Order: sequence, then structure tokens, then C-alpha cells
Amino acid sequence: MKSRRTLLVRTGHGSAAASAVPGLPDITPDTRVEVAAEVTAVLPPVPLDPPDLPPVPSAPPVIPAPPAEPPAVPALPPAPCAPFATQAPAGPAIEPLITRAPGLNWAGPGDQWSRAWALQTIDASHSAAGPEPVPEPVPAPDLRAAAEQPPTARDIELIRASLAVVEPVADRATAHFYALIFLHHPEVRALFPAAMDVQRDRLFRALLAAARSADDPDALRAYLSGLGRGHRRYGTLTGHYAPVGECLLQALARYAGSRWDAGTELAWRRVYRLVSSIMIEAAEEAARTSPPWWQAEVVSHRLRTRDVAEITVRPDQAYPYRAGQYTSLETPWWPRVWRHFSFASAPRTDGLLTFHVKAVQAGWVSSALVHRAAAGDVLRLGPAAGAMTVDHAAGADLLCLGGGTGIAPIRALVEEVAEHGAAGRSVEVFYGARQTEGLYELEALRGLAQRHPWLSVRPVLSGPGAAGSGALTGELPEVVGRFGPWQGREAYLSGPAAMVRRAVGVLLRAGVAQERIRHDLVGELAAG
Repeated sequence: MKSRRTLLVRTGHGSAAASAVPGLPDITPDTRVEVAAEVTAVLPPVPLDPPDLPPVPSAPPVIPAPPAEPPAVPALPPAPCAPFATQAPAGPAIEPLITRAPGLNWAGPGDQWSRAWALQTIDASHSAAGPEPVPEPVPAPDLRAAAEQPPTARDIELIRASLAVVEPVADRATAHFYALIFLHHPEVRALFPAAMDVQRDRLFRALLAAARSADDPDALRAYLSGLGRGHRRYGTLTGHYAPVGECLLQALARYAGSRWDAGTELAWRRVYRLVSSIMIEAAEEAARTSPPWWQAEVVSHRLRTRDVAEITVRPDQAYPYRAGQYTSLETPWWPRVWRHFSFASAPRTDGLLTFHVKAVQAGWVSSALVHRAAAGDVLRLGPAAGAMTVDHAAGADLLCLGGGTGIAPIRALVEEVAEHGAAGRSVEVFYGARQTEGLYELEALRGLAQRHPWLSVRPVLSGPGAAGSGALTGELPEVVGRFGPWQGREAYLSGPAAMVRRAVGVLLRAGVAQERIRHDLVGELAAG
């Protein structure tokens, strides 16, 4: 970060295996849980990368009734969005090691990519031509004190009830929310992607997820902390959260109809403060030790199939991660659009990172990476995330399912087990695709199995012509179910969202305990 006023960034998922208003309290993809990912978009209005999510419970949690109805709280008058703060959080200056990236996405003075990557910290001096900043509303003393209390069971009920009313008009409500932000603070428009359709959809899904998870503070805190750290890559500052909260409250009040009253507003203020305070705390702590993003130069680009590329990059600084995790990635061709990709290898001594990327239909980022990226291009990486990691001290046998490019984190897990030593555990890998061409990593996995007797690899084909190929035939989850039961195993799932969801059901019926099934389910948010 070059200065407090201006943040200038030089340029430089695929296979994802697998949200403070002043005065409100503190409250995760292979399991990339759906709830967590969606809570993300709620909070700071910054583009959510297809976040990786924690699994959503099949039914909403039961909330005990409060002992008594809380006293009525006077409503705040509608307040305009508060102005953004002007200072970035304090932290050490981090200089990139790659000082010049040759090729298309070199960003230098006067270069078009300089303008694309430049993000300005919000400051009144930068918006002289825009509307005058609106004074921040000051809640009445009694409401401010009430909003500082943790959310109650009654608050969660009120939030869910108001969301049920807003859901049928969610597209209009979220569009109104972003319109309020951009109207009062046009300078923040540069933090968002050019196309806002997907971003609007994510917001309401995140609101629903937050409402479902607000009464599980431990799990929500773990997810939100990662979310707060991840939002640093967008240029999100502590001062952004308060005006975002005010705009959100105004949009909800407009579309919740008769469900919006003083009690509902208080409930939303409490939950938003809880969510945002956790994110802010995590972001400020991370800023003391790590950069908001890493620049990474492409050193190798190899097509494994017609639409799958293996991309290896060299980050400009040490990049910490574990096998089974994933990161978010931004290209210079689609600024502010981030997608998630899993690491395809365990951490290496040379510091290089490898990803398997499949170009999907209408996938801006994935198509650019597969068909346009080349050695010398520079990408940006967010911090590593995800909980699909192996506990090497436990020693349980592993069952791994990898569908398509979802085999990338599975291979990384196998490599990490080999490095640490199997210690008597066995590892079963089922590798699925529709056609033989899709099993592009099969020979490499078989090579690992020849060197490590504790590893077995079974290819599975589900498309026409699978018979006679030497592979097992059928849909991957059902094939795995035929080899059960699988009691006592730690299961790792990575691939398309539909496959992962079906596999979870199959494994539960085959004796795998729910808490032993790990995936970072990004689903459709990871595509593109």
C-alpha cells in the first residue's frame, strides 16, 4: 500500500474443491460451505469472489423463545448513507518483489492497466465534483445503547420474517441498495465489477445465509474472520462498513413493508454490527502481517485438454497455504472480478503455485486464463482459504472424490500425505469424468500409487463409451457408494456442486459421519 489516500496496484476459480455500524457487538470450499460464502456479500459492498462456503443445514436452527418480549424501541428516522472514512488501516508498507512484469498486463504511467488497477481511498477531496457528503446520522442515546447489545433470539426471528417479505422482490431491493451507495458515494463505484447482476444476486443470498447462521456464533465467527481478511483485496476499509449498513437498512425498510418496525430495525443493527465488527477485527489483525493480495507472474501455461489449462505462477512474496485449500484470483482482463481456484499441489520448496482451470461457458475469468493467459502475464491472488485440510496427527484412513478439475486439491492432499508419511493410514481416490479425455491427471496419480502402496486410484467414467475403457462406469457418487460401507473414514469431496451434494448424501448412507465429510462447496459461484 503506497499511501493512505491512494492505493495503486500493478497488475500482477476452475477447480474449487469444495458480513459496522457504530455502536453494534461482535458476532467456513472440498466443505466450502454454502452459508459462509453467501454471508460475504452482505457486508461491505465489495464484489464477492465466488466465495467458498460452509455447508448449509438442511433445516434452519431452532431458536429458543426469549423469556419476555423486549420493550419497544423508538424507530430512527430514515437516515441518508453515512460518509465513508478517509483513512486506511495502519499496517506495514509492503513492496512487491516483481517490479516489472513484461507483457500485456504491465501497468506503468499512462498505461491503460494502471487506470484499470488503480483504486482510490475514499476521501472528500476526491469527490469535489460529486455530491456533498451527508453528515453521519447520530442515533438517539437509547437506541444506540440498545443496538450495542448482542442479537437475541427474538432479533433473529424478526430478521427472518423481514427477509421472507423482501425475498419476492429481492432483485429490486438489492438494486436499490447499490443505487443508494453509488448515488451518495460515486467514488466507490470503481471497487465493483462493471456488470453488477451477479453481485446483486449474491447480496440477498448472503442475507438469507446470515439469518440462518446468526445463532451459531462460533462457526459464523470463524467464517467471517476469513471473509474480513479476504475483503482487504477489494480495497475495503474500516470506514466503509458504517455507510454500507445505513444504506442496507434503508433498502430493507423500503421493501419489507409492514414487517419493518422499530424492533426489526434494532435487530438488523445488532446483527450487522456483530458481523461487521468481526470482519473489521480480522482485517486489521491480518494487515499487520500480510499484504491484502499477492502479485503472481505466470511462468508456465499448459493445455491438458481442449478446455483445461494447468497454470503455474510465481508469487512476489512468500505465499502460505495448505494442501486442499483454495484462493481467489483476478486477471488484468477483467478487473475487480475474482474467481476461486484450488491449489493443485502441496506447498513446494521453490514457492511456485499450480492451478487447474477449466474454461466454462460464459466464464470470463476461466476463459481468459485458459485461452489468453501466457508466460509473463501477472495475476493477483487473495489469501488462501478453505477447511479441506488433513489432520496428520489423527491418522484416519482417507476417502477422496475428485470430479473433473476437482482432482486438483485431491492430488495436493495426496502429495502432502506422502511428504508427512502415511503412518499406517490408507488413501482411496475415486477420480471421475464423463470422457476418458477428462481423466487428464490419471497417469500422474497412478505413478504416485506405484510409489506408495497405501494409495489406490480408481477412475470412473459416466459418459457414453465408458464400457471397455478399463474404468468404473456410472456417476461418481453412486460408484463410490457401491464400494462401501465407509465407516471411520475422513472423506474429501471436490468437483461440481451437484456432484458434491449427491456425494454427501451417498456417504452419509454409507456410514461416514457428517463431521468427517469435508468439502469447500463453491458451486455456481466458482464458475467463470
